[in-house]
Amino acid sequence: MGKRSSFERHPQDSYDTPAAAVAPLLEHLRPRTRFIEPGAGVGYLVGHLKRAGHVLVGAYDLPHDARTKRYRETDDYDAIFITNPPWARPVLHPLIENLSDQAPTWLLFDSDWIHTKQAIPFGMRLKMIVSIGRARWIEGSKNDGKDNCAWHLFDRPRLDNVTEFVGRIHSIVAKAA
Repeated sequence: MGKRSSFERHPQDSYDTPAAAVAPLLEHLRPRTRFIEPGAGVGYLVGHLKRAGHVLVGAYDLPHDARTKRYRETDDYDAIFITNPPWARPVLHPLIENLSDQAPTWLLFDSDWIHTKQAIPFGMRLKMIVSIGRARWIEGSKNDGKDNCAWHLFDRPRLDNVTEFVGRIHSIVAKAA
């Protein structure tokens, strides 16, 4: 599945989002956040967010292409995007630009990305990183994935942008308080 394994990848990087990967995001969403899921798959992420009290505005998947689709066909201009996108950079990078040009966008993908040169063009869009560590992508597996992950919040580019980082220790301290 990952870059350091011999497991066969799922088509279109379609991996169900585990609840444990969504939990760190929840404290950064306003109550009853209205959201659009542009890569819904079978709906695991949608279900986790709805159970936490958030409001689904629309769920899409293929043949809709989140790299190019305009989602503002309705009056739901207050909705944000939340998705677990494909990690392949030729898909991820245009998706970041298209979605964050329309609304704030939370994306779950490998946290190593921020340390690469390819992340530089997105620095003016990246508002927040919420670390989650390793996720268990295969339900029933005894092992977590080999890549650390994070939620990345993107928005329209700003020259004065400052990216906030929320590490896992923050979540542990907040829960202990």
